Amino acid sequence: SGGEQSPCLFQFRKDGFLVLEHFFTAEECDSMRNQIQRIVAEMEVPPHCRTEFSTKEEEQLQAQGSSDYFLTSGDKIRFFFEKGVLDERGNFLIPKEKSISKIGHALHAYDPVFKQITHSSKVQELGRKLGLERPVVVQSMYIFKQPGIGGEVTPHQDATFLHTEPLGRILGFWIALEDATQENGCLWFIPGSHTSGITRRMVRAASGTSTCVEFVGSEPAYDNSQFIPLPVSKGGLILIHGEVVHKSELNSSASSRHAFTFHVMEAKDTSWSKENWLQPTPELPFPSLYT
Repeated sequence: SGGEQSPCLFQFRKDGFLVLEHFFTAEECDSMRNQIQRIVAEMEVPPHCRTEFSTKEEEQLQAQGSSDYFLTSGDKIRFFFEKGVLDERGNFLIPKEKSISKIGHALHAYDPVFKQITHSSKVQELGRKLGLERPVVVQSMYIFKQPGIGGEVTPHQDATFLHTEPLGRILGFWIALEDATQENGCLWFIPGSHTSGITRRMVRAASGTSTCVEFVGSEPAYDNSQFIPLPVSKGGLILIHGEVVHKSELNSSASSRHAFTFHVMEAKDTSWSKENWLQPTPELPFPSLYT
């Protein structure tokens, strides 16, 4: 309703993020967790993860295989692992379901459970409240943040990776599928840090180079004392402005911190950078959020 949306919207525009506790039900969270368990159980480990580390040339081929695997994951469901979970023969040192870091980047398009959540009526309604006219879904990810090894995510702005002209057209939806606490690696934000543009971009490197992407510009040194933690309980949704600075710490606890996240772009009067690693494909143009 018109009356209640303004304080929320005001808060979002002021801080660059907004926490909506219990946006999704426990059942919805569990359906996503159960579905990901099925997907992991059927997962084939990608060949580039299994290559032996040996000669320099093979290492480069592996890096290239790894980067191709990432670069072409925009319209597929692919698997990314934590560091140090495979031995030199490519065998798991720990159970595979405990070694996976994330699954991306098209769960919203190809998996019925994640598609239903992404396009759920409450998400569409929230998009309308936020004034989105032609929102499209550009990517999605399931993030595991495994106990003990779930790596830190250094301070960043999503628009570094998902660049648009003009800026300010990218919005992240981050859903806690388990309680996210300071112990298990909840998100941290610098309130108000979404108003001064971006300092760094990740772009596709020229073909034939050994790396698939490169960074242009530099990441400033952020003042750690400016970050505030945003613990959120299972089912909570955090809206993330494309330019707000956020991070998460290493998960050193005994419990995982599963999350499903997807990014939406306001497509009206917006151009998506041709230099972004992620590109729409003929098989998967960015689907409309509104159904």
